[in-house]
Amino acid sequence: MKSIACRPRILFAAFVLTLGAAALLVSGANRAAGEVDKAVLEAEAKRVAVIAKVKPTVAAVCFYGGEACGSGVVIDEEGYALTNFHVVQPTGPVLQCGLADGKLYDAVVVGLDKVGDVALIKLLPKKAGDKFAFAKLADSDGVKVGDWSMAMGNPFGLSLDFTPTVTYGLVSGVNRYQPPEGKGTLEYTDCIQTDTSINPGNSGGPLFDANGDLIGINGRGSFEKRGRVNSGVGYAISINQIKNFLGHLRAGIDTDHATLGAAIETANEDGELAKMVVRSILEDSDAAKRGLALGDEVVRFAGRQLSSTNQYKNILGIFPKEWRLPLTYRHANAEKKEILVRLMGNIDTVVEKPMAGGPPMPPGPPGGGRPQHEGQDKSPAKKLFEEKKGFANYYFNKQCQDKLTAAFKQTGDFTPLAGNWKAAGTIELTDRKGEFQLTFVDGSDGMTEVKISRNGIDDAVKPLKADQPLGELVQPQGSGGLLAALYQYRRLLTAGKGGFEGGFDHGGHEPFYPPRTDGTQPESLKDLRVDCEVLRTKHASFETKWYFSLADHRLLGCEAVINKEDDPCELYFGDYKPVDGRQLPHRIEVRTGNKKYAVMTVKSYQLDKK
Repeated sequence: MKSIACRPRILFAAFVLTLGAAALLVSGANRAAGEVDKAVLEAEAKRVAVIAKVKPTVAAVCFYGGEACGSGVVIDEEGYALTNFHVVQPTGPVLQCGLADGKLYDAVVVGLDKVGDVALIKLLPKKAGDKFAFAKLADSDGVKVGDWSMAMGNPFGLSLDFTPTVTYGLVSGVNRYQPPEGKGTLEYTDCIQTDTSINPGNSGGPLFDANGDLIGINGRGSFEKRGRVNSGVGYAISINQIKNFLGHLRAGIDTDHATLGAAIETANEDGELAKMVVRSILEDSDAAKRGLALGDEVVRFAGRQLSSTNQYKNILGIFPKEWRLPLTYRHANAEKKEILVRLMGNIDTVVEKPMAGGPPMPPGPPGGGRPQHEGQDKSPAKKLFEEKKGFANYYFNKQCQDKLTAAFKQTGDFTPLAGNWKAAGTIELTDRKGEFQLTFVDGSDGMTEVKISRNGIDDAVKPLKADQPLGELVQPQGSGGLLAALYQYRRLLTAGKGGFEGGFDHGGHEPFYPPRTDGTQPESLKDLRVDCEVLRTKHASFETKWYFSLADHRLLGCEAVINKEDDPCELYFGDYKPVDGRQLPHRIEVRTGNKKYAVMTVKSYQLDKK
């Protein structure tokens, strides 16, 4: 009876709600007929303003002569711009780009990431000193499903006056994986999926968020089988992935993505959560040398928790080869352990004559190749291109070398001090402390002898002596080759580029992990990370990587390979103090493999002129 008595009240409430809804509909209809909601107008005005702001940054990437082949976006005032590798691969190193001002600019390829389908190019200003409008790089890790996004570019070559087309939609997925095409290239890892229309010609163009910040570079789309029409699924390379490679790209490097040297797969056990387990591992991989073994559970990689094979591939795929990154693993029934792992190269990215000739043009003229456009050989951009194996454009590598060495030289000019050197102080080894004396003496035979005395024990090497046994080059034992590494350091200071006849190249950007000097331990190795510029040198048989702080260009340390079959000798420089007006480190920590060999505290230097 109670429910029956309540029924009139329910019916009355429903009647009131219906009237309210009808009133809202009438109100909406009246507003549609006359007045648009203020929030709608404000959103529209903001969107229009954002599009106007970023429009000058969007480029139509063209073959030399102005025939469009894709899109791009300018990312700094000097004219550096991002696009896809598959867009510039057929253009050759010299191309042109059109901007929304209606002008066509000469341009040159700077750096390539063939695996990740990214290219960095540089537009040349019409007049010296002119600056370009550029897009702001966002933090794409903050992009969420449902966020608004805008794609801009030149779909189907429609932008004949270089005014970009705009499409608008939602981010429909994040952390997506798209397998590689061709010879292992064009692999999209951890990418952004969007329903914003991305069509042929949009390749290489920007994907902006609602504020006009750059969250990705458009590259792939799903198209209907009977035509090249977007089906509502497009993919953009996340800008955070590109940031990892940007230092390499600016240095003109033909870069590669990383692999761990181990196969890690999901293992499901009854009653337990899924685990990521090492199924196979290369014996010569750095991961194996650091202690990772078959059957180990991998818990975290690069600061991110692992829960699936797909997630692991996504994380691994966003880093360049040779970076060192933290990895947390666990042996069976053991405590978790964190290590720093040097990543290996992914593949040998071979693309036939990637930048050497004109682009293919099927069916093409007799003999193949695309006819050279008139004036291409006289383009000012051609002067900014230099071929060298392993590089997309060595001209820009030399530019980065010169800038870095000039900045480093501000800490002191050591070139007049190429005579004998001495250093003295205290040394703290694993099991004892004592005094040390270090000497560099140039002999009459033209070779330098490096000698260290500590606690009554002497070690000496002549790094360039032809019959020097390899075992002696890694002296003192357990250091990984401290004396040979210090020989390289003195050579870098006194001879610079001229001291490395086998190679002197800018290596892009890498993370470096200087140990703390205050006695405290970090919660994670990632807390030690300092982003650095890298120089790669080779003298005789010694290959060394030098790490310079991005903040102030101070040399933070090096990794010297003395014997390629062993771990490198790692030097960490700290406590810089002036010595005769030049800055030198007064604390040198020596490590190799997973171990600390020693900490050297320098109390005095004596630097003689040649």
